[in-house]
Amino acid sequence: MSTAEFALSCPLPIERYPQVLLAHGGGGKLMHGLIRDVFLKTFGGQPSGSPHDATVLEVGGQRIAFSTDSFVVRPIFFPGGDLGSLAVHGTINDLAMAGARPMWLSASFIIEEGLPLEVLGRIVTSMEQAASSANVTIVTGDTKVVEKGKGDSLFITSAGIGILESNQRIHPQSVRAGDAVLVSGDLGRHGMAVMSVREGLEFESAIESDSAPLAEVVLALLAAKIEVHCLRDITRGGLTAVLNEIAEAAQLGIVVDEAQIPVRDDVKAACEILGLDPLQVACEGRFAAFIPEKHVSRALEIMKSFPAAGGARRIGLVLADPDPLVSIRSSIGARRILDMPTGEQLPRIC
Repeated sequence: MSTAEFALSCPLPIERYPQVLLAHGGGGKLMHGLIRDVFLKTFGGQPSGSPHDATVLEVGGQRIAFSTDSFVVRPIFFPGGDLGSLAVHGTINDLAMAGARPMWLSASFIIEEGLPLEVLGRIVTSMEQAASSANVTIVTGDTKVVEKGKGDSLFITSAGIGILESNQRIHPQSVRAGDAVLVSGDLGRHGMAVMSVREGLEFESAIESDSAPLAEVVLALLAAKIEVHCLRDITRGGLTAVLNEIAEAAQLGIVVDEAQIPVRDDVKAACEILGLDPLQVACEGRFAAFIPEKHVSRALEIMKSFPAAGGARRIGLVLADPDPLVSIRSSIGARRILDMPTGEQLPRIC
């Protein structure tokens, strides 16, 4: 056999594909590669440095936060919420993670031909109610209608503007060794609420989405002069993606205690049935906070005074480690690497 005949061929690396996959929207390695290699390469980086939930801009001497997001959840109604309230909460929360008070939203609707007007009316009413309860105004928007079979009922894109009232730089690059890692409540409920309906799963207790606005909690922390280094809402890719994003941006290690991470038993059971890791399942009303040790007790006290963060808990620590790895410590003390998700566990949940 000649050398020419014996030619080894290697598959494409997992992060390189010639076409877009569902996994490119999953919050893991493929999504980050897509953003880095296609969008940031073309448009350039954010003014504030490494990517964050919202960008901070200065306009006429006033610091504002600006963010945009699209929502394609299926089904559009799920236990604990719907596409309309989700679109409002998701954009509000992105602004809040920059420390901003959300003020104004836009809403753009891509509507599939044949969608009942009653359904559209329910979604729009839900959006108005969610915005009103958060003291936010929907001030502009757009509608487009596509042919039947081309739009899967309804997609919504929402953009938001918020005002920063604090001078703190809340950003992944502000994280320091010794910071405590806090989460605002139990994880994975939103993803499992959506999947339980989609897959027809039934449990003894209903799993409802954790979708909720988080700005009130964040603003209370800032009003109390809590030193907040970074905030990140736990959406696509779950807690695992969030921790890896922050570790990479800060160039520091993170270790979390598995026993301290709050996941409800019914969510764990649902994840086991579907073969999923609850730490990689999206939430829509939970956030991670990176706070200096001296402020942890007071921060937890404030967070627990709000229904949206009543289950707040300290789960880990930022390490003075130049290797930006995330590890998880089991109840018996064993440690393993908690790597960035590589695929799409749950398409179309946000």
